[in-house]
Amino acid sequence: MNAKQRVRNALLRAPTDRVPVWMWFHPSTTARLARLLDVPRDALGYVMGDDVRQAWVNNNYAMEGIVHEHEGESHTDYWGVTWRKEGEFNQIVHSPLEEADRVACLDYAFPYEHLDTLLAQMDPVTRQASEFFIGCDVSPCVYEMYGRIRGMGAATLDLVEDPELADTMLGRCADFAVALSEAACERFPLDWLWTGDDVAGQQAPIMSPTLWRTLIKPHLERIVAVGKRRGLPVAYHCCGTVRPFIPDLIEIGIDVLNPVQCNCPGMDPLELKREFGDALAFMGGVDTQGLLPNGTPDEVRRATERLIEGMTADGGGYILAASHAIPPEAPDANIFAMYAAAGISEEQIRDHAASLRA
Repeated sequence: MNAKQRVRNALLRAPTDRVPVWMWFHPSTTARLARLLDVPRDALGYVMGDDVRQAWVNNNYAMEGIVHEHEGESHTDYWGVTWRKEGEFNQIVHSPLEEADRVACLDYAFPYEHLDTLLAQMDPVTRQASEFFIGCDVSPCVYEMYGRIRGMGAATLDLVEDPELADTMLGRCADFAVALSEAACERFPLDWLWTGDDVAGQQAPIMSPTLWRTLIKPHLERIVAVGKRRGLPVAYHCCGTVRPFIPDLIEIGIDVLNPVQCNCPGMDPLELKREFGDALAFMGGVDTQGLLPNGTPDEVRRATERLIEGMTADGGGYILAASHAIPPEAPDANIFAMYAAAGISEEQIRDHAASLRA
């Protein structure tokens, strides 16, 4: 069974040879593992046995796809957002509409002239379409995109102080994601459409469910509909306490929820599986705050085995992944133990690495 079949079967609750796997590593973790295995950083997913291949085509490419080597290096993206490397990640240091008045906000133009350049990020991915499960990531979609161009503080105030402006601008953020989604579905052999919009914190949602349903949900639904019209599963990423929104996400057609940040209130993976597993598949749930950095390899292996067993109790509906980026503090032995619980041994990983070097 190849990777594409494995993920498809898992989403259909059909038999697989092992649970599908897709991990997100902190940049330092990626560099360390690549050195350990003596492979290029961009080959780490292949070596570790990950089953999904995906690229960012919206503003997340500007945040995560452009990698600076030195602290303080920066770039300004097509949206007019300036990013600077601070620590391991690019952080926003300028949002083009942060000090803008209402007229300037409404005059803001999204970078439609760069659609082809953005979509070209999918070209290396689609060359692997015969073997791997292929996704296109059009996030951030609505609120999070508005927060980047407006500044998160101003964007959040707009929701309350000027909901008419917020609705218009959120709609334009969604329009751009719809355009990317439609073009990607037309051009590429996709297996799913990936959406995302961080609207929750570690302890609670950023906004009330009522406000989310009024201003965010209708626009997100338009993006989801692009994938649904083409018969594709649609995945949704939101960190934090997203539990209050899950019934609404199911209602608008979301099929897969990521990353299941298990330390947040209401986000216990096994409880979510019991409550929503008939309608929703899950990807994530391995604890990156306590277990992976601080547990023993045996504790990691046993906890991951329990997670897989519980999340596949109905025959599937689960992709093994971490609840956030695997941090630099996670020992190599713990990472290998997590993969071993999924049926990918350290020996297999090292063999994959050796075959790449041969």
